[in-house]
Amino acid sequence: MVARQKGQTRLEKGERPMSNAADSAANAGVMPVREGYDLDVEALESWMAKNVEGYQGPLKLFQFKGGQSNPTYKLSAASGEYVLRRQPSGKLAKGAHAVDREARIMAALGTTDFPVARVFGLCTDETMLGSIFFVMEMVDGRIFWDATFSEVPAEERAAYFSEMNRVLARLHGLDYRALGLEDFGPQGSYFERQISRWTKSYLADEDAGRDPGMDRLIEWLPGAIPASDETSIVHGDFRCDNLIFHPTEPRVLAVLDWELSTLGHPLADFTYHAIMYRMPPEIVAGLGDVDPASLSLPTEADYVAEYCANTGRSGIPDFDFYIAFNFFRLAAIFHGIKGRVARGQAASANAESRVASYPCLVALAVEAMESCQAGKSRTLW
Repeated sequence: MVARQKGQTRLEKGERPMSNAADSAANAGVMPVREGYDLDVEALESWMAKNVEGYQGPLKLFQFKGGQSNPTYKLSAASGEYVLRRQPSGKLAKGAHAVDREARIMAALGTTDFPVARVFGLCTDETMLGSIFFVMEMVDGRIFWDATFSEVPAEERAAYFSEMNRVLARLHGLDYRALGLEDFGPQGSYFERQISRWTKSYLADEDAGRDPGMDRLIEWLPGAIPASDETSIVHGDFRCDNLIFHPTEPRVLAVLDWELSTLGHPLADFTYHAIMYRMPPEIVAGLGDVDPASLSLPTEADYVAEYCANTGRSGIPDFDFYIAFNFFRLAAIFHGIKGRVARGQAASANAESRVASYPCLVALAVEAMESCQAGKSRTLW
């Protein structure tokens, strides 16, 4: 067991927590299961006994504090501790809350050297707990909710950034065909598909309303897509607080939260990760209010250069298009949270703060779009 020390906690995370240091305590760890999210413990114990190797009860349930989209639970038993993720109850948007896809990609990656939690089993029988779910191992290590890695000595921080960069580049270099994932998503035209998907999601969620900035982005993005096209496995939400690091080393033990994973363009995935350099920390883990160099962190340009070196690229043209696209995509996700709050379906107690952050994400997307429109989009590196 990992001892509780500064910057070292034994936990598994929920989904999309608020990531600034001031709010990490409100999102890290577990709490009693919230009203309306109870599970049938007897049915779950029966399933665990049949599907989880070595399982021994009795079983105790807790709910992770973070998590808007897919309710996430800590399961404590005599045989150890596990994590359960399930779809929320009620009416679901088409293609959303795909915990079955999470289980599939994690199981496939578990056959490689890529750092991912072991999946014990997936249950698609909705009558068991009221929705489909999967159970995975609970990984011991550290999660950094603050993108400045303030809990790490300054001279070690660059190594943690290099490890994040390496792990994402490794994911993009895996052969999805060899892993049996050739049908995990359409191949090619990723930006067209994603822009269409999130546009439809935005327009369909009338409970969340409309935004002039989002409407402008929806009009502009399809015609601004770069000509080059590639396909790889993409995580879809690669951030420092979706990673479990070794207790004392700059080494990732497990990448979490695969709900948005698919086959897609690796540059979309990397630049989503890289928006941390522009992201206000009160929204998700970001460096938008600091000078990275003053904290012994690589600059945005240096970080892009390292990814290019890890993947054999000469640079990333049209960089600001990718930034605009990713802030649009994240804004569309937060727009969906706004709709779930309006319908009373949000699983996280912090969902309303996500709604408050939505306009800022739209503004950041519009800023990058206007940079492109003004002919100022850069090539990095």
